[in-house]
Amino acid sequence: MPPLAILDIDGTLVDTNYHHAISWYRAFRQQGVTLPLWQIHQRMGMGGDQLVADLAGDEVEDELGDDIRTAEGPLYKELMPEVSPIPGARELIVGVDDRGHEIILASSAKQHEVDHYLDLLDARELADAWTSSADVETTKPAPDLVEVALERSKGQGDAVLVGDSTWDCQAAERAGIESVGVLTGGFSREELYEAGAAVVFRSLQELVRRIEETPLARLS
Repeated sequence: MPPLAILDIDGTLVDTNYHHAISWYRAFRQQGVTLPLWQIHQRMGMGGDQLVADLAGDEVEDELGDDIRTAEGPLYKELMPEVSPIPGARELIVGVDDRGHEIILASSAKQHEVDHYLDLLDARELADAWTSSADVETTKPAPDLVEVALERSKGQGDAVLVGDSTWDCQAAERAGIESVGVLTGGFSREELYEAGAAVVFRSLQELVRRIEETPLARLS
């Protein structure tokens, strides 16, 4: 049985990382906390339940964490109309489907955001399932999201995650599966390999062209 393909949505299939980084920057600023934007970007892919403390420390989390997370949602919503699919995203989904893989689109975003992305990608009929923030208690780099995807799989074959962030690769490794990295989210090739990626590609188009060199082919 071909392995289950768990395709990360945010930053991998849709170009959201920098929009979210700006939203978090503004949310922190509203509470009087100014952080370097590059440091915020490095946490993209990490869930908001962990991001505040990881960036600003436990004291800011305890005093302002809920307010910062509450503010980020509306700030990001203002930028959502500017979000577009990553070049090659639809091609990857179709290509993986044509190979016979089961497809689960993985995200810890809010359900209305996931719905928007599914429409952008025209992926509802291609994906076997998808996830949202409602499905997990702890977000990446914890393995919960990957484990939910595995639980929803109809088969008993192997699984591979395709993601753009170090947190995606770490979550896959903690769940006991391999990951394929792409540079679509702004993380470097070195960072993704250090986080556990089996192979890293510059773009989704390159991944589609060289898919036979990935665990998606090796585990078939």
